[in-house]
Amino acid sequence: MEIAILGSGESAIGAALLAKQKGNSVLVSDAGAIKPDTRQLLNEHNIHFEESGHSIDILIKANLVIKSPGIPNRIPLINTLRSSGVEVIGEIEYGYRHLDGKCVAITGSNGKSTVTNMIYQSLSYAGLSICIGGNFGKSLCRILYEEKRYDYYILEVSSFQLEDVIEFRPDISVLLNITPDHLDRYDYDIDKYAAAKFRIFKNQTSENHCIYNSDDERISETVETLDVNSIGITMNNATDLLINYLDLDQLPFAGKHNYFNALVAIAVGDLLGVDRPAILKGLMKYESLAHRMEYVKSVGGVTYINDSKATNTDAVFYALDGVKGPVVWIVGGVDKGNDYSSLMPMVQEKVSHIICMGTDNQPILEQFAESGIEMSSLHTFEAAMDRAVDVANAGDTVLLSPACASFDLFNNYIHRGTLFKEYIDKLKD
Repeated sequence: MEIAILGSGESAIGAALLAKQKGNSVLVSDAGAIKPDTRQLLNEHNIHFEESGHSIDILIKANLVIKSPGIPNRIPLINTLRSSGVEVIGEIEYGYRHLDGKCVAITGSNGKSTVTNMIYQSLSYAGLSICIGGNFGKSLCRILYEEKRYDYYILEVSSFQLEDVIEFRPDISVLLNITPDHLDRYDYDIDKYAAAKFRIFKNQTSENHCIYNSDDERISETVETLDVNSIGITMNNATDLLINYLDLDQLPFAGKHNYFNALVAIAVGDLLGVDRPAILKGLMKYESLAHRMEYVKSVGGVTYINDSKATNTDAVFYALDGVKGPVVWIVGGVDKGNDYSSLMPMVQEKVSHIICMGTDNQPILEQFAESGIEMSSLHTFEAAMDRAVDVANAGDTVLLSPACASFDLFNNYIHRGTLFKEYIDKLKD
């Protein structure tokens, strides 16, 4: 079979390697430049590639085209391929067609990486044959290419990946929440964004299960129409529910959003028939992900937390909700059309100083101008950090939770969070 791969990122290269391993003739085609190490990898596996443009006359002859999730379906190339009768799918769909094992798929606007990792860690503690991937770390195709087989595949899936599923049918699906994010991809229409998320349920039947946030009315109404076994979990009562299982003071995480996440992990373990005590022990030993409410250290009585992954207002809300004491809040970056007004009550309750960090801080300054909270507007990382350290007092928490994309001052959210940690590590009492 002739298979064409669009793009050259992790998903695309994973699909190319798996397709080649399955005996197919493969072409990787990228509209931009392919990284030197990727070109070397493709050459080592005798995989043909082209860069800085697509050869449409070749692509329309492919039996199958697998596209990177970052490529929207609305571009002319995809329309041309499909109108020519070429099947176009995503990497997660191609991997699923070669999957032999149970699949747990997790999506949501916020918290999906944390929940995916929490499920993986707790199930691993129970001794299961298990792996983690998808939109988290290695792509599914890359995992399958490596040929080690697992009984359970714990996959984070994004709305971009779900746009291109056809047969994909998780044994257990998890939908955490739907809040405005990536709306530039969906014509600034949250209903279109939600429709992409709901595709996680597309092929599920009464043989499968879904776990969902029952506090989210949009999700609850959709689940009620499905022929799937469903479990609703409420975040509002998460603290009261989890205390029935665990001593919350002994947990390595805090905040009702994390207690909700833990309840999701427990529910997944129950559905898979895993020994409940093993799951609970795994949660007690949970190691949080970098850049997600990550405790850095305390200096001079001030606690520093790196939540660089919080790139929308909903994520910031839960970050502030999970922090005790006065907060020096570092916010800002590339604004994604955020509605900051939803944060006002929480900010007024928790925040003592707002530090805006970015090349254009005007939307944030305008929103919180009437809050009565002292604000600083800085346009470089170093200036923002210097100011945060200067205004923080013993007992305060300095929280980097930007609510914005990072591309004005940083390469990505990881770069932003890493610089934050490096700066804090140099501080002395």
